Amino acid sequence: MSTVIAQIPHVATPPHRGVARTRNLTKTYGSVVALRNVDFELRRGELLALLGPNGAGKTTLVRMLLGQASPDSGRVAVFDADPRNEDMRYRVGAMLQVARVPETLKVREHIDLFSSYYPKPLPIAETLRIAGLEDLKDRRFGELSGGQRQRALFGISICGNPDLLFLDEPTVGLDVEARRLMWTQIRDLVSRGKTVLLTTHYLNEADALADRILVLQHGTIVAEGTPSEIKSRAIGKQVRFSSRLTLDEVRAIPGVLTAAANRQKFELQVQAAEPVVRELLNRDSWLSDLEVTSAGLEEAFLALTQNHHSNGSN
Repeated sequence: MSTVIAQIPHVATPPHRGVARTRNLTKTYGSVVALRNVDFELRRGELLALLGPNGAGKTTLVRMLLGQASPDSGRVAVFDADPRNEDMRYRVGAMLQVARVPETLKVREHIDLFSSYYPKPLPIAETLRIAGLEDLKDRRFGELSGGQRQRALFGISICGNPDLLFLDEPTVGLDVEARRLMWTQIRDLVSRGKTVLLTTHYLNEADALADRILVLQHGTIVAEGTPSEIKSRAIGKQVRFSSRLTLDEVRAIPGVLTAAANRQKFELQVQAAEPVVRELLNRDSWLSDLEVTSAGLEEAFLALTQNHHSNGSN
């Protein structure tokens, strides 16, 4: 049974920039290479979003940084020490998807219990406030909805006032309002000097929160940079519009890379927008609802991972 790691007291971070780092990190499971010569650094006071398709190696990298697995070769360090070092665990908190806690305890009892393990936790009231649990503190964990459980696990992960926080898909199951609230609280933690490693499948979440993004594919780093730098790797523009044209007619226009349609609403990815838009208007004078935007993080992510998959297959 996996457990929530909620760790802990605030200890001044040494004056180096790197909170966590790996060098030539390699890990295999049988014939499967989970990580291959990964060089990685997590800097103090930043939020790094770790992205990648399922099986890319994200979970393995997080487990290495948490000291839950050992590398086959290479080096991993957290606060300049082996992450399996007992003292290091007092400075790290984690909210993991596989976390399990007793369902019969009330939310406040969980926070009380985990806080009691550490000498300098956050005040209980502050943990409840940050995690949005004030109205749920007297409810048993087993009575919570999926989204409410996420908030409770978030509270458990931060209650020890960690310097380094791992958040694995923290907003799964949250409604829009609760997700935005958690984003605000995560940003506040970073503004207070905390370091956060975020894994998420919500690319808009990574775009909104991350100082840097690292993209893993097949156990190797295929891209690293700010959200703007990653998005610049996407090709061309997006064009959306309503038209009486058929999908085949739209696809035949020179410069159209991809095209999709839902009834009479089209969405295109194009190399350059201007010539495509001119041709669309020539072919359909009734064209409406025209919108041209730069390609976003999702398009960049797909381009990076698909290109790497194609290259790796050759």
